[in-house]
Amino acid sequence: MNKKQIVETSTKIINKIIENTDYVLVDLEYVKEGPFMYLRVYLDKEGGITIDDCANVSREFNKKLDELDFIDDQYFLEVSSPGVDRAFKKDSDYIKNLNNEVEVKLFAPVNGMKLLKGILLEKNENDIVVGLGTAGNENKVTVELKNITKINKVVELF
Repeated sequence: MNKKQIVETSTKIINKIIENTDYVLVDLEYVKEGPFMYLRVYLDKEGGITIDDCANVSREFNKKLDELDFIDDQYFLEVSSPGVDRAFKKDSDYIKNLNNEVEVKLFAPVNGMKLLKGILLEKNENDIVVGLGTAGNENKVTVELKNITKINKVVELF
């Protein structure tokens, strides 16, 4: 199986495992880091995911992966929370973060900047609108989605 097929098959399995729970699959990736392959599952739920949640899903998922044995490579399985500063992957991530402060990293500069920090004001089919400045309405910038390398909610640490 190629990487794309591994991700698709794994996604079907994990969705079946969590279908009657309050868990939400945020992302699933099969990546190489150094000499090692990793199958990573990022879960969330209202109120946040716990270590026990991750361990329970991991056990069940691992059992199913062993049973089906469709991944030829040696790999490490990781089931975890996406983290508070996770990148937006789905439309729902953008919608949920409207009017929140975001950090946007870009492939190509917009208004001379490759890093924008401001309020996410709009999410359209092909772009977003970010309000720069403290109130988010001083300077509005439109950014094409295809120009975004990463966008995430800004998390203030005390």
